[in-house]
Amino acid sequence: MWGFFSLIAIVVYGAGIWKFWKGYQQTNFQPGLTNRVALSLLWPVLLITNKSYRQNFQKALKGR
Repeated sequence: MWGFFSLIAIVVYGAGIWKFWKGYQQTNFQPGLTNRVALSLLWPVLLITNKSYRQNFQKALKGR
């Protein structure tokens, strides 16, 4: 049972990374590989704790 939930968590985490990575150019964040990688990998924590990141994450997901 835990294996199933772990798999779902990994899939959701990976999907978040992928969507943010693909829409990164729509955000207000500075371009650069280091920023892009760090902000992509930390998306769950930043989404919960940072309002500005949440707004930019939504921009990346929607592709505005």
